[in-house]
Amino acid sequence: MPRISNKLLIATAVLIAVTGAAPAFAGDKEIARRTSFGGSCVKCELSGRNLSGARIVGADFSGAILIGANLKSARFYGSVFNGADLTRADLSDSSMTGASFSGAVLTLARLRATEANGVNFSGANLSRTEMSDIEASGSVFRQATLTGAVMKSADLRGVVFERAEMSKVNLSDSRLQGSTFTRARMGSAVFRSADLQGAYLARAEAPGADFRDATLSDAVLSWGTFSHAIFRSADLSGAYLTGGAFDNADFRDADLSRTNLAGVDLSKARGLTQDQVDEACSDARTRLPRGLVGRSCSRGHMKRMPGPPSPPDLPRLPAAPDLPSPPSPARYLITRENF
Repeated sequence: MPRISNKLLIATAVLIAVTGAAPAFAGDKEIARRTSFGGSCVKCELSGRNLSGARIVGADFSGAILIGANLKSARFYGSVFNGADLTRADLSDSSMTGASFSGAVLTLARLRATEANGVNFSGANLSRTEMSDIEASGSVFRQATLTGAVMKSADLRGVVFERAEMSKVNLSDSRLQGSTFTRARMGSAVFRSADLQGAYLARAEAPGADFRDATLSDAVLSWGTFSHAIFRSADLSGAYLTGGAFDNADFRDADLSRTNLAGVDLSKARGLTQDQVDEACSDARTRLPRGLVGRSCSRGHMKRMPGPPSPPDLPRLPAAPDLPSPPSPARYLITRENF
């Protein structure tokens, strides 16, 4: 077989990269194909491309344009998508553990059932993104925009949502134990039946948020804004409400056993009963609806309020496997396995 020139190999590699497929010869049987990317694709244009099942290994896609791209079941090993535009991209069932999407645009994208543990989404725009069933424990959404995002039944344990914009986000049935929402804006967010045990919501802004049937035991809601929020049948046992604003908040059938109400103004709260207040811990500064009387607790029952959890250590991006460097001037390398 004659030797193929390097120039032809480069052209073939780039062609396969941008088409996401290679032509089969007439009569060939359909065989399994797997696409692997490595190297640099900074600011490259891949909008609408079919990259489903791709392995993106140690690649740098910073600033890349992947609008509407098909990345279903793709694997992002040690790759960077900082500032990339993935508007309407489909990343369902993909795996991006340890990757970075800092400042990326994922508006209207699909990340359903995606494995995203330890991913950096700081400053990313995930407005109206579909993320139900996502596994993203230990990830960071600091200052991210999640307006209207759907994150139902998600595993978000130990996640950092500090200063995130989360209005109207839907986190029903999600696991959020130990997550941090410091100064997050969560107006009309939905946390129905979510598990927020030990979560840190200090100074969060959550007017009108729905915590119906949620678990908030040992959570910190101090100095937060929860006016018109719904806590019906929520478990607030051992939680800290110190200094929070709860005007017109609904506490009907909520569990307030050992809940710290020191210095809380609940005078305009709804649904509170004397039995609930008797199980909570009040002090002289606690203000309750007319007719209800607070009960002080011994120091042994008044636990010291914990500080915010330490932010998770984002895993270092794994080193890319040894891949041959693409000959200049190719910008990135793509290989075909089993082709």
